[in-house]
Amino acid sequence: MSLDTLDSQNDDYLTEITSLPIHEISEDVVGCMTLPTILKPGEAGGVTHRTLKISKPDIRTSLKALTVESIFATVFYSIISGALLSNFLLELGAGAVEIGLLGSIPQLVNLLQPAGAYLINRNNSFRWFTFNIFASARLLWFILVPAIWLFSSGSITGYQVVQLTLVVICVTNVIEALGRAPWSGWTAILVPQKLRGRYFGFRNSLLSLTGLIVVPLLGFAVSAWPGGTLQGFGAVLILGIVFGLTSLFSQFLMADVNPQLLKATGTTEETSSQLLGIDTNVLKDANFLKFALYLGIWCFAVNVSAPFFNLYMLDDLGINISVVTIYNGLGAGANLLMLRVWGKLADKIGNRPLLLLIGILVAVTPVLWILTARNEISFWVWLPFLHLLTGATWAAIDLCTNNMIMGVAPLHHQSSYFGFAGAIAGVTGAIGITVGSFIAKGFGDGGLLVVFAFSGLLRLVALLPLVYVQEKRSIAIGQLFKVLFPDWKKADNVS
Repeated sequence: MSLDTLDSQNDDYLTEITSLPIHEISEDVVGCMTLPTILKPGEAGGVTHRTLKISKPDIRTSLKALTVESIFATVFYSIISGALLSNFLLELGAGAVEIGLLGSIPQLVNLLQPAGAYLINRNNSFRWFTFNIFASARLLWFILVPAIWLFSSGSITGYQVVQLTLVVICVTNVIEALGRAPWSGWTAILVPQKLRGRYFGFRNSLLSLTGLIVVPLLGFAVSAWPGGTLQGFGAVLILGIVFGLTSLFSQFLMADVNPQLLKATGTTEETSSQLLGIDTNVLKDANFLKFALYLGIWCFAVNVSAPFFNLYMLDDLGINISVVTIYNGLGAGANLLMLRVWGKLADKIGNRPLLLLIGILVAVTPVLWILTARNEISFWVWLPFLHLLTGATWAAIDLCTNNMIMGVAPLHHQSSYFGFAGAIAGVTGAIGITVGSFIAKGFGDGGLLVVFAFSGLLRLVALLPLVYVQEKRSIAIGQLFKVLFPDWKKADNVS
């Protein structure tokens, strides 16, 4: 699971949306930081101060552009990951190991996220840094288009296309890993803290709606393509790349920030906390290290099974790709319905209580997959229910995990904190996928069911360190019932 992903997924009409939850901001200036001016050698006058102001209109425009960017990007990522790409590789002859690599490579390269935080601290623009990174990575996916044509003409084998696909995944994810921490740091600056729950809940609900509509349509397009599913995937891949590149141009409507000004807000002690030029203040934050322990165990536990649910449906249960995308659409719909609910609730009670309570449901979910089989009950009832449950619960996990990191990290260390968190999640996630692959292969036909049970148990264990993490504005678990149901106590007093 990537932290970027710890978020799953754009039409021009969205730029005209007036229901973005920014109307509650009353100040003319919503983002105002006093930053010491960086003096060049030879300049006199000591340290002066100037103010970087992000006005309310700029915040409004930035958040609308951020929403549009994310929705277009959702179309791109829904094609180069998930069921569509898994089905593409399976059609070419890939097995559990290749599907495991498909999931582990994006996780493992997240180890490079601290390098991205290091590089952004030596650049003068969040906008141009992230644009160059993501544009170059998305263009590389064009390599697969002629490869699909060569396979269809018999010039190369399916296994060679599988290998090429894994190479493209590796190279593009290495490049993108350098941009993920800076991108998260930039968005953390642009979204006011008091609106994060509501804004990200609103934005993510639009992304879920996009996935709900787009993924099944793409699945049907691939299945019904006249030249076959492989050529069908090639066609939707071209469409996805166009959407992915289009999303990047929305960044030019977002307020740019000079990372050097944020860097200047650190104290002398913080500035001296460098290891080979990389900010190591994060390693001195005991509260963050507790959260990092939770994140590491959680990502390991989740990724033991995460890449294999689609494989289980496509291969073990023999379900058609178009049906699998419908199931995924149901999950996106549940995600859409619950995101704004979780966002408002997170603003009310904090992110940690939600992560603990919903985390229990998420831990139980993979165990419930053991009850599925090749029968009508599973096809019509059990699998739709599991996807609805997964979509609803993961809406809270993705939202609150991202907000927790934003809340724990100081403003001028956002990129560093996201970089280290991404590295931890990436390494542990990759190890989890590798372990899951070996378990699935080692136990033979029932290997995937063992993987699901093992993942559920580990997810429960992962919640223990989260109990000790401190979060501002987070209420105690013991007070949760009173906050959520204040009228219940009043009724008891009256009686």
